Amino acid sequence: MGSDKKEEVIEQIVNLEWQQFQQVQNEGGRADCQDDPETFGIMRKSQFLAWTMAALESYLEDIREAEANHWNLLTEKYARMMESTAPKQYAELAKWMPVRSGERIQIQEEMIRMKLRWEEEFAEEYPNLAGRGRLLYTSQDTPWDTSLETYARGELGTYSDRTIRLLKEMYDRMEEKGENLTYRIMDYMVRFYGYQSLKQAEERHGK
Repeated sequence: MGSDKKEEVIEQIVNLEWQQFQQVQNEGGRADCQDDPETFGIMRKSQFLAWTMAALESYLEDIREAEANHWNLLTEKYARMMESTAPKQYAELAKWMPVRSGERIQIQEEMIRMKLRWEEEFAEEYPNLAGRGRLLYTSQDTPWDTSLETYARGELGTYSDRTIRLLKEMYDRMEEKGENLTYRIMDYMVRFYGYQSLKQAEERHGK
């Protein structure tokens, strides 16, 4: 699906993320998805195959730095999501998390707006596939159901400033070319599941 070098970097990232994911502590005990490496791998690889090499190498460095500092980026991601889904618990956890500047948050929010537009466009053309994913907006969050917007805010918040800058450049280039990141990610995902195209997957899921 990608170059050998790119796939090698993605493999390293996903392996490190899986190791960190195993250490995430949930209030209700271990989550089912923590025992499903295949689905985890498909979801994460589909996303990373759509990234530029520069962004991938930067994020790999982020994870390695986190490991060296005994910091779990996956725990941080889910903790950041709690700002919307569990604000009281988040207030306690926020004391321990890296602080992001106003400029950094503004960049993240611009990226989230772009991501939501891409998701909306994808949902219009492929409603069956889109309907199998997360709800879109933070306003739809519940303590048990986290929206794509909130998930993106949590994940983007864990990346280094360097990685965010490289991803924002990628988003901007795609926007300028009229490309859609969601289409690209979902195309990789359905191929992992054995479909030939998004259209074929959409038709199958409509039955």
